[in-house]
Amino acid sequence: MNHEPGAVGPAKGREPGWRALLSLDYIGPTTTISLGVALYAFNEFFVATALPSAVDELGGAALISWAFTFFLVFAIVGGLAAADLKARLGARTALALSALVFLVGSAITVIAPNMPVLIAGRAIQGIGEGVVAAICYALIPVLFPSPLVQKIFGLEAFIWAIAAFGGPVLAGFLTEFFSWRVAFGFNLVVGCIFLLLVFLVVPKGGRGEGVAGPPLLRLGLAGGAILMISVAAAAAHPMVAGPVCGLALLLLVGVVSLDRRNANPVLPGAAFRWKDPVGVGLWMILLMPMAQAAGGVFMVYGFQFLWGYGATIAGGLAATLAVAWSVTAILVAMVSTEIGRLRAIAVSSVLLAAGAALAAIGVATYQFALMIAAQLTMGAGMGLNWGPLCQLLMNRTSDAERDRTSAMLPTLQTAGYALGAAVFGLVANLAGFGDTADLDGARAGMTAAYASATLVALVAAVFGVRTVRGAASIS
Repeated sequence: MNHEPGAVGPAKGREPGWRALLSLDYIGPTTTISLGVALYAFNEFFVATALPSAVDELGGAALISWAFTFFLVFAIVGGLAAADLKARLGARTALALSALVFLVGSAITVIAPNMPVLIAGRAIQGIGEGVVAAICYALIPVLFPSPLVQKIFGLEAFIWAIAAFGGPVLAGFLTEFFSWRVAFGFNLVVGCIFLLLVFLVVPKGGRGEGVAGPPLLRLGLAGGAILMISVAAAAAHPMVAGPVCGLALLLLVGVVSLDRRNANPVLPGAAFRWKDPVGVGLWMILLMPMAQAAGGVFMVYGFQFLWGYGATIAGGLAATLAVAWSVTAILVAMVSTEIGRLRAIAVSSVLLAAGAALAAIGVATYQFALMIAAQLTMGAGMGLNWGPLCQLLMNRTSDAERDRTSAMLPTLQTAGYALGAAVFGLVANLAGFGDTADLDGARAGMTAAYASATLVALVAAVFGVRTVRGAASIS
């Protein structure tokens, strides 16, 4: 099957439903895009589950957080480079090469003799996966008609829910009965299947002629800034963390300014501009995952440390957010009118802020029911937001900018999670959370983190209102 850009249009007659994704026309693209998402989703949960066993064998417990940090930083850099690579090499070649890079990184993690080598493998994985995710997003409006785009995002949320529940279980089984190396090897199987589908399904795409030089300096500066924020969070001392974070933010602002003046920009021209709905919408793409990252960092820990649940039950309770996200995303994917999707975007960040506030109150008052309500509310907010907002930004951008805009969506999402984990980790540590914290210190730190996440979600709500008003005025 070979879908050429622009060849796939809406089916005649009634609007295609969910079954269309599994029809002969779309089963190949659906499977390919789904596996591109699954590479990231299952990799995250597999590594989180199997890595402690790897540390037991290899040593280097002090380096465990860097296995996640380097993956995220290099995934962001890969995502930023994706549109440029697609323009230079064509979609199929760029995806195939990035999948091979991911496979090389995965192989290194499987055979790693020590933690530094494993971390190097994770970094290589990250840059490959960053490109894969970004180009997959860029291909969504190429391979699917508009009525199916929203359903693809609903399917993506469903894959994440499966990964949230099934990933830890399968990784735990492989680690317990075989080895953590076997669990890490799961990435090799999925990656090889994805690589095969790339050659069967993805259009070659034209190679750009006269493209300016690769944006290596901007990519390096952006990755360095994200890494600086992560280092600052680990330092936890305000005299160190504050100046480092400030310098990193200035560096990011400088990268954006430099990119806007370059003949080969990495970012879409409207990125982060207040007067453009695409620019304001990209702020939401960054800030929503940033706010939700507080739950990703502290929810499982809270269920274990504050309420005394074991790791399995705590992980299942934390996965309720993914379930709420998936159910809501599937429901909103059935909304056929743009005004309905705009309303979902407007409500989404308010729900996220309400959920983060409930979590802050729940931790402060030891109210378990509030924590479950917080999970469900935050998940519903994210589910209402992601698909409609991504589709809106894809539709509102010009053809010349669509690749850059689409590729930015998963990249900014990853950047939001990375920034949120670093910032809220720093906030919690400054408020009393840490290795030596007692129950009160842990509770104070987590409460501060969730309160800070509430503020970030409220800022996202401001951008959400602006995005919806701008899009509605254009309509």
